[in-house]
Amino acid sequence: MPRAKVNGVDIYYEVTGDGFPMVFIHEYAGSYESWKAQVEYFSRSYRVVTYNARGYHPSEVPEAPEAYSQELAVEDLYGLLRHLEIDEAYICGLSMGGNVALNFGFKYPSMARGLVVAGTGTGSADPDRLRNQIDGLAARLESKGMEGLAFYTRSPTRVQLLRKDPEAWEEFNRLFLGHSALGSALTFRGVQGRRPSIFDLREQLRKLKVPTLILTGDEDGPCIEPSLFMKRNITTSGLIVFPQSGHAINLEEPALFNHSIHMFVKAVEEGRWAEYDPDEVSEFLIGPEPGDRTGV
Repeated sequence: MPRAKVNGVDIYYEVTGDGFPMVFIHEYAGSYESWKAQVEYFSRSYRVVTYNARGYHPSEVPEAPEAYSQELAVEDLYGLLRHLEIDEAYICGLSMGGNVALNFGFKYPSMARGLVVAGTGTGSADPDRLRNQIDGLAARLESKGMEGLAFYTRSPTRVQLLRKDPEAWEEFNRLFLGHSALGSALTFRGVQGRRPSIFDLREQLRKLKVPTLILTGDEDGPCIEPSLFMKRNITTSGLIVFPQSGHAINLEEPALFNHSIHMFVKAVEEGRWAEYDPDEVSEFLIGPEPGDRTGV
């Protein structure tokens, strides 16, 4: 099994295909296996990298609480890219992975040709409530193991996958219940419980100039407003909302997810991905005068 020693921790990774690098970062309930449909699609033209975050077997599961944070997750990604001798890549993440992708873009913009930030922002509206919920969920994991969180994959933002593709949901649920309870609990406390709200990142978002594609499901309530906030503040961003979709949009709608990213990278590579002024857009409240062809 290929592993890289990154920041003192063994990180498991897989590389499929040849071409310009494209990296996929999994969500809390997912793993590198969650990206199977993306690997199969994009490895025809790109060098696709998937990996498991620290705390997720077969990557190492550190036992110290201080070994888990969003900042460390960003540095793990940086270290993995350096290990693979990758100087620039498309960085694609979902949920927890979307936060990593976004913050990687803040810190290492020259290494990101484009960012895909999907299903990102849970807890941003009420971080204190999120932390309280996380403490309870982590305690369940510590006392009951992964079975104590068996309900997690049937949450209101995840039943969409069960409704659309029961077989895919069964596989997703099986893999989730196979995660390390210790790693999952420490990831809850150290990453989700300590990361900033998307709404506190306005200054960083306004400075970000990396082409960014924001993806969210219209039934992923906790992520809709954060996605709109990112769109309003990242001047090089675009937003796609998936209809009747929840949180795991890469699994729910793999064809649409892949097509959206494909069109994004194609526009970036052809120099057609534009920058706009969010202040001007927000002030443009009415249509043009009759006969005026300068408006939209």
